[in-house]
Amino acid sequence: MTDRHIEVSLVSRGVTATAKLLDDRAPVTCAAVWDALPLAGDVYHAKYARNEIYALFPPFADAEPPLENPTVTPIPGDLCYFSFAGAELGTTAYGYDREVKAGTTLVDLALFYERNNLLINGDVGWVPGIVWGQIVEGLPELAEACNDMWRTGAAGETLSFRRR
Repeated sequence: MTDRHIEVSLVSRGVTATAKLLDDRAPVTCAAVWDALPLAGDVYHAKYARNEIYALFPPFADAEPPLENPTVTPIPGDLCYFSFAGAELGTTAYGYDREVKAGTTLVDLALFYERNNLLINGDVGWVPGIVWGQIVEGLPELAEACNDMWRTGAAGETLSFRRR
């Protein structure tokens, strides 16, 4: 199989990086994401995981992928897939500008842009993610934009994933 690549962008900041899909390590997840592209949504900066940005989407796979290529310690450039029940994200502590109801499932597509990440959440404990992609070009510029977003806020910014 030929390597597949996508573009990951912070739209308002005009920053784009290239990621390679890890089809050999997370084939089910890669297929689900690839088939759903393009995807774009409001971006959030993590509170608990540290150096992470992410967007939330309604489920887009026929069935949720199995926990393939899991991690609780993502490294810079990792793209991770998480699936959450609304009850796991439905507290005001998360700061979402929309109501996340119990019984709702949300897919979280995340990018980790710096070291020292730990996927533990005070409400639910360990949160393993599926590593389905790796940034191969443009991470320094994207990390700089992510740090800017941490300092100045994420309001009005969009995280976009599209085929390259």
